[in-house]
Amino acid sequence: MEKEFGLHDIVEMKKPHPCGTNRWKIIRMGADIRIKCEGCAHSVLIPRKEFVRKLKKVLVRHEE
Repeated sequence: MEKEFGLHDIVEMKKPHPCGTNRWKIIRMGADIRIKCEGCAHSVLIPRKEFVRKLKKVLVRHEE
């Protein structure tokens, strides 16, 4: 099952960020994915393969 996500989508990861929030915005896509915490604005760059494994669900899809 392939998970579908796009740039500027709000996603939920399996583990929450240490600040207590579990809402992340995808701000860069490529071989690596950069996500930004909606709570404290900290950004994290992780490999796409690891991101797909840790992604729980897409909360809000970005509309073009």
